[in-house]
Formats: sequence, C-alpha cells, structure tokens
Amino acid sequence: MNVYKSLIALLFISLLFPVSSRGASLFVEAESFHVKGGWVLDQQFMDLMGSPYLLAHGMGEPVADARTEVEFPKKGTYYVYVRTYNWTSPWKDGEGPGKFRLSVGGHDLPVVLGSEGSSWMWQAAGKVQVSDRKAVLRLHDLTGFDGRCDAIYFTTEKGDVPPSGKAELTALRRKALRLPDVAPSAGRYDFVVVGGGIAGMSAAVSAARLGCKVALIQDRPVIGGNNSSEVRVHLGGRIEEGIYKELGGLQKEFGPTKVGNAQPAENYEDQKKLDWISKEKNVTLFLNYRAFRVDTLGGKIQSVTAKHTESGKELRFEAPVFADCTGDGNIGYLAGADYRMGREGRDEFGESIAPEKPDKMTMGASVQWYSVDVGQPASFPEFSYGVEFNETNCEKVEMGEWTWETGMNYDQIRDAERIRDYGVLVVYSNWSFLKNHLRGNEAYTNRKLGWVAYVAGKRESRRLMGDYILRESDLTNNVIYEDASFAATWSIDLHQPDPANSAHFPDNEFKAVTEHVLIYPYAVPYRCLYSRNIGNLFMAGRDISVTHVALGTVRVMRTTGMMGEVVGMAASLCTRYATSPRGVYQSHLEELKALMKEGVNKKGLPNNQHYNEGGTLKHIDPD
Repeated sequence: MNVYKSLIALLFISLLFPVSSRGASLFVEAESFHVKGGWVLDQQFMDLMGSPYLLAHGMGEPVADARTEVEFPKKGTYYVYVRTYNWTSPWKDGEGPGKFRLSVGGHDLPVVLGSEGSSWMWQAAGKVQVSDRKAVLRLHDLTGFDGRCDAIYFTTEKGDVPPSGKAELTALRRKALRLPDVAPSAGRYDFVVVGGGIAGMSAAVSAARLGCKVALIQDRPVIGGNNSSEVRVHLGGRIEEGIYKELGGLQKEFGPTKVGNAQPAENYEDQKKLDWISKEKNVTLFLNYRAFRVDTLGGKIQSVTAKHTESGKELRFEAPVFADCTGDGNIGYLAGADYRMGREGRDEFGESIAPEKPDKMTMGASVQWYSVDVGQPASFPEFSYGVEFNETNCEKVEMGEWTWETGMNYDQIRDAERIRDYGVLVVYSNWSFLKNHLRGNEAYTNRKLGWVAYVAGKRESRRLMGDYILRESDLTNNVIYEDASFAATWSIDLHQPDPANSAHFPDNEFKAVTEHVLIYPYAVPYRCLYSRNIGNLFMAGRDISVTHVALGTVRVMRTTGMMGEVVGMAASLCTRYATSPRGVYQSHLEELKALMKEGVNKKGLPNNQHYNEGGTLKHIDPD
C-alpha cells in the first residue's frame, strides 16, 4: 500500500505544452482532477479510447463538482474544447441526458456539454478570458445521468481542435504527459500477475508463500473483481472438493462470509481483501494500474507496461513468467496468444449442448442494481432515451441482479462501453416508468435507486488456448487426466437471452435465462492454465483454455480462485527450476501434485465458504 500512496503523491494537476510559436495551450486529463467530488473514474474502456474518464454516476441526482487547479502558460483569450460523449445516442437521436458544464476560475462557460453528437468528440465549450494564470476548473453535473468527461483543451488559436483518432490522440496525450518512449522499471520480479480479481489475488499469494517475489497489477482502487463492492457478485462454487481438497483454502482467509448478489457494499468486504494482500511480504500491489503494452521476444513475454489511471505514470514490469488474470485475456491478446471468442459448433468437440454451427454469441455482462425504501415519497426524473417501457413490458421489480444481462449479441471487447451503457439505460428507463407512469405504483412511492453498478460484471470474452482445451465430454464423462488439478463444482451454466424479454425487445434483450447441466466435481487438467504458444504465460480466471460450453462450469469465482492457487504453485516451480509452464507439466508434475495436496493456506481455519448454486452436486459412489 505504501507504493500506491507514493504514486498518488505524484498525481499531476495539469500539463502544459506549446502547439506553435504563436499560440499557447493547456491540456488537462479529467482523471487527474485533484478532487473528484461525486464523479467516479472509469477505466474500463481504456483499450478502446486510450484513456480513463470521469463519470457523473448519480442515478438521476446531480453529483458534487469535480475540481482541480491549473496554471495557464500565459494570460489571454483561450478557446475551450471538452472531450465528451452523448452516451444514449446509439438508441435515440438528439439531446442526451449526460449534461454538465465547465467552470474556469469561477466563470461558468455557457455551453451545456455531453448531450450532443453520436460518438466521443471534442465539443466546443466556448472561450474564456484568462487574467490570472492560476485558476480552478470545475465539472458541474446537471443531471446525475452519467455525463462523462475525458479531457479539456485550452488554446489561444481559434480552430485548433485536438485530433479524435486514437493514434493521434494517444500521441498528443503522451506529449502532454512527457512520457518517455520506454517506461521506467518497476523492478525485477519472479512472477507478474495482471488482474486483481479472486484468481489474480490467489495466484499472487500462492506464489509468494512459496518464495516468489510477486507484482500484482490491478486497474481499480479495490481488489476482488466481480466480488468487489463495485460489481457485487457473490462467490460461487465450492472449495474442499475433488482430488486436492486444500485448493481454495486461501478463500477461508479473505472470502466474505455473506452471500447474495447486488447487496450493500459492506457485504463484499473490500478492505478485508486489501488488508489480506498487504500482509504478504512477497507481494507488491500496484492499484490503479492498467496494463496496456506487452513486449515479446521469441514467443515469450519480456515485459508488461502499465499506466496509472489517474496520474498517467507508466511502469515496466519484467519477470521470467506472467499470469493473465484480466478476465478478458488482455495480456495474452497483446502478446499474440492463440484465443477464441464465441461458441464452437457442435461437431468440433462433439458437444451436445453447443449450437449446430459456430457463432459469435457470448454470455453477457450484468449491470446490477437495487432500490431502497426511504420512508417518504421520492421522485425520479423522466428518463426516456430510445427504449420505451409500458404496462406490458416493464419489469415490476425493486432490484435486478444477474438476470439483468446485456451484450450477448455484441462483442464483449470492442462493444464493451455500449454494452455497459445499455445495461444502465434500461435500469433508468424501467425505473422511470415504474415511478412516473405505472398504474397502481404505490409500492414504489417511497423507493429510490440505492445502487446501480457502473462497472459491468462480465462473464465471457476471450479464452486463451492452452495445451489442452476443456470440453463437454470431460465434464459429463468425468474423464481423469494425469495432470488433474482444481475441481469444477458448478453445473454447466450457459446464459442465453430470455425469450420473454426478447419478445418485447428483439435484438436488444437485457434479461437472461439459463439451464443447469449437472456435473460431478471434476478435476480440470493443469494444461488448461498456460498458453500453448506464448512460452511463459499462465492464465487463471474465465480466460483459461476451455470451450464455450466448458466455460459454463469453470467461470465462477471460488473455482477461479483455485485456478489461481495452482498457477501460483506452478510459477514457483518455474522459478525454482528456471523452466516454463509447459516444462512444469513435462518434468515437474509430481512436485506440483505435492504442492496441490499440501496447499498454501493457513491450516485449521473453518470453511465458511459453503455456498453453491448451479444445481445439486452429485458425488461419485466409491464402489
């Protein structure tokens, strides 16, 4: 945590650079604002647009101003441009709800921002006369409906609009930040884990307790991934199952004891997880760092470069072995690892549950939410931006959890922002109808939105291919391989669009259904946990080497945590013997088995992690 605090101390307020000998300019990244107020930092789409941004996520109530102090290069008249996005434009033409204003030195610029256009754009905000070079900037939210600000550009030259193309804008940002071509080293590690969800946490601590010096890189201010207070999904699956019953034991140390989705933030015990990691002397946690670059040589990763999501500071991480625990397989993708997305056809692996022909459909992402009774009438603004609700199609509910799932027919990487935005759009739209138009809506009179996620809970995107690809027959036939490792206990649980929802919202579903195919607790081959073509890359989480069908059972978080433990153990053997993940399978499998049998967890702790969904577990009769 000391590393994180020292990095925050480097947070830049503003950055100056000349654009010509005649003019002057000031470029301010919104995420660098010293005081965020009620605005939140959203880094989920950095890979698409090159930067995080600030989001006014007030659930219909304007949030407190974000503010920062800047220093202009000289006095004079500046033209002002703000990079923003009218986020409801995919569904409704015209003015959108994400409205805000910019204030400079106490002077409100006249233009309402964030409600026009149909893509991320530099919106002209007017001009300002600067008589005092130091000034306070404020972002003033007008609606609480997810206005967003990426950056602000001041220029003394009329018509000097910054570029919108990703490459050109990235170059401008790097120039403004004065970033070196090669990022400074974060130090040399035995093992670098990217992604701080349950899988990444477990991989880092498992390796650390076996003597490795580990860097854990996480792009949010909390760890736990979908089990954090930002997404609020409970831990699914069981530990203490299968061949190696100590696997998953780490979860007895940090796992929340309460169950349930879309519950109050404290149920997910973010601080407990952070405290747990901070006590591991061999783990260095890099919070708020997003890995965006991978350098390879000869089919192996040489380094991973990550950017701080507030300050823009970059660090380069080097190690003999790496683990991709990002969920989206980002590190593998950047390294050139073989991967798949979508559903395999039935014939490729002989999977009866698979569709007849391959397609691009994936399980979707959930934007969960709940309302609260405030004991007195509570209003909600009219909200109607392209998705119309009525007495027939509205959802008469007070909360929405995993079934509120979007994006199954879209690309979970390329269309990620649209998918999240649609999830938010339907929550607001449905709630507005319930509050303002539903007949006999007395049950909603005293209720207001208590929480709506803005970090989407993903289930599926890239799957990185390993030396073995887990498939349906392995699970249903209970095939046991020599490299059997962690146990999958969840049913084969594959989400599909809810037909009833599809009937009302064709091709724009926001609800999902599932059917559970029961399995025996099944030990998954270790060969599913490393890349088949990137020689020093492990993976743990929903991006391991499985078919779409098999993903339906391994994707839940107690199971991914056990994957992480196995990966950490294998990484320690890579360090001890200067070998590769494949080399562990080929030459050190018995030692890996011994580690899996012993476990790395503290002994004697009670198992308070009993909760399991996905159907009733079946056990093999020992006779």
